[in-house]
Amino acid sequence: MPETDYLKIPQNRVGALIGSNGSVKKSIEKATGTILDIDSDEGTVYITPRDDMEDPLGVWNANHIVKAVARGFNPEVALKLISDDIYLEVISLPLYIGKSKKALARHKGRIIGKDGKTREIIMEMAEVDMAIYGKTVSLIGEMDNIMVAKEAIEMILNGSRHKSVYGFLEHKKEDLKMREFKDLVGINDDKIEFKDGIDFDEKDY
Repeated sequence: MPETDYLKIPQNRVGALIGSNGSVKKSIEKATGTILDIDSDEGTVYITPRDDMEDPLGVWNANHIVKAVARGFNPEVALKLISDDIYLEVISLPLYIGKSKKALARHKGRIIGKDGKTREIIMEMAEVDMAIYGKTVSLIGEMDNIMVAKEAIEMILNGSRHKSVYGFLEHKKEDLKMREFKDLVGINDDKIEFKDGIDFDEKDY
């Protein structure tokens, strides 16, 4: 049986984690088979497996869902993490830009973009959810998509122009779509060969 897990979250995110009349807390507990003990004053969260918990990853999943809410995600988005192929990535901005508050504000502004345009483009093109909170930028999505979005964010942090970032995202989106298509129809790049006409392997008959 997994042991109790412990997290500390920003106090101004405690309300979002609990929800109206405890609705969010109950949703997370139900989805993960755990019990959340939340100390509003301290911002501490204890995650305990229920005795009848069937999923051995319940505590682990609850940990990531709580962490996602703590990093600014809407609880409904955070609950996507219950799926096996959906992940959370938290990018610490000071690791890239240092501790300057001015630099932090400037780079967060560049990631968000005018009227939120850049943030929306990254989310749409990479097919991820994004939350910008405090000194972090966090992503929720499939691993391949998260890696694309993270690279785009790193480009911005390293000073790339927005136009270059959008071009990178466009290229990566086409790559991902082509890969999905090939997986869907079972195409192996090594076995594709087009000549004057269409060649069929004998086994195709």
